[in-house]
Amino acid sequence: QVQLVESGGGLVQAGDSLRLSCGFSGRAFGTYAMGWFRQAPGKEREFVAAITWRAGRRYYAESLEGRFTISRDAAKNMLYLQMTSLKLDDTAIYYCSADSKGARTYSTTDGRSYDYWGQGTQVTVSS
Repeated sequence: QVQLVESGGGLVQAGDSLRLSCGFSGRAFGTYAMGWFRQAPGKEREFVAAITWRAGRRYYAESLEGRFTISRDAAKNMLYLQMTSLKLDDTAIYYCSADSKGARTYSTTDGRSYDYWGQGTQVTVSS
């Protein structure tokens, strides 16, 4: 069993930066990838960013690349999402996720690839 716990969300103003963290615990896993997804009120969950755990290959939603940066600290079992130049549209609950199997049935940017999810952390961007 893997537990994922997000932190770092909050209320910020447009243009601000924020860093989300995700700590994970449980069995040591040969996790293939970890990712961030978000869900805004009334909208479907959408992919934000992902990183393959061993190689560190990064994937971003096209609309977010350049403003968001995903990183990991394998020694600390931590995943991060650095968000800059935040916009009102970035308001959402942000979820950390882990693909522990690496089956690659779906793309790394597809939520169906991920079998573990955190509870989410709220990010609210105000004008």
